[in-house]
Amino acid sequence: MTALNERAGSPVTDEEIFAAHEGGKLGIAVTKPLTDPRSLSIAYTPGVAKVSRAIAEDGALAARYTWASRLVAVVSDGTAVLGLGNIGAAASLPVMEGKAALFKTFGGLDSIPLVLDTTDVDEIVETLVRLRPSFGAVNLEDVSAPRCFELEARLIEALDCPVMHDDQHGTAIVLLAALRGANTVLGKDIAGQRVVIAGAGAAGVACAKILIAAGAGEVTMLDSRGIIHAGRDNLNPVKVELAEVTNGSGLRGGQAEALRGANVFVGLSAGTVPEELVATMADDAIVFALSNPDPEIHPEVAARHAAIVATGRSDFPNQINNVLAFPGIFRGALDAGARRITESMKLAAADAIAAVAADDLAADRIVPSALDPRVAPEVAAAVARAALADGVA
Repeated sequence: MTALNERAGSPVTDEEIFAAHEGGKLGIAVTKPLTDPRSLSIAYTPGVAKVSRAIAEDGALAARYTWASRLVAVVSDGTAVLGLGNIGAAASLPVMEGKAALFKTFGGLDSIPLVLDTTDVDEIVETLVRLRPSFGAVNLEDVSAPRCFELEARLIEALDCPVMHDDQHGTAIVLLAALRGANTVLGKDIAGQRVVIAGAGAAGVACAKILIAAGAGEVTMLDSRGIIHAGRDNLNPVKVELAEVTNGSGLRGGQAEALRGANVFVGLSAGTVPEELVATMADDAIVFALSNPDPEIHPEVAARHAAIVATGRSDFPNQINNVLAFPGIFRGALDAGARRITESMKLAAADAIAAVAADDLAADRIVPSALDPRVAPEVAAAVARAALADGVA
């Protein structure tokens, strides 16, 4: 069987995938070789006792003499893994290992996967508070909505280090960068655009917030029951908040009413969008069909009506991939010694990603390649500057 296809290369087989995961994808590398009795006595007893005593007297020394200040904890409870849903902590671990590998490869940061066998927000917060001396930042991953909003907010308050739920903010940052690139190609301005976001989960909510902060003309949100609007019944607190800041035109109805005349469509749900509705969008429309592995509309079909099309997949042009964001964001935050990740730091990351793409923009190249080595350093530098400007470093 073949599991996926890469644009450049032969199909990847299931056997190849399982072989690559056998035994896990991570290991620990020793930074100071232990080759003789002298090196052993320095790295461990008796030499290590001097370092431990020094840290006991001055806790700030841990940042210099341990890896904790540069270590990212990749934390999940396995409740919203990729497109697989609530598959549990153990089944989520291969994804978290992969995330840690991306941190090292693209951001030069060590990270450790922590999958927790609980979905209780109180228990997760308490666990990470107790583990705080062991890491320098927390990347929340694959936690279901709406719990993810409460969990992230409480951890930001409880921990004196950067915390970010990547499914929310990594997606939103790369989306904004991609929209900046698309608008540059088309000569458009976000202030004059109405953006429709299908999906009011973790990613959808964060995308709405960052687009509003970036000056989008209007954002219309869709969930499984249609357009989110003030006065609609059975809205959870997150959607009540969304209803207050979106849908300025007062639209009612579903996909058809939302997409008619819209400039941008952002798909972040498991649903589908009929071709005839994409055809009703405004001229020079932009379609970001980001559901994986099956986009809301096939990109070749969307391209019949839209000027620019992007997906979350690597086998079509314009892949909107979180790896463009999170390694540089955490690297920049840790480089600056930031206590938290601010909205300005997220906007700076989006600007940096867009700037890397600026010299090679085209309708099929609105963001850099996920493998572009320039991205993470540029994002890190921009994030660090923003942290200093915000006074959180």
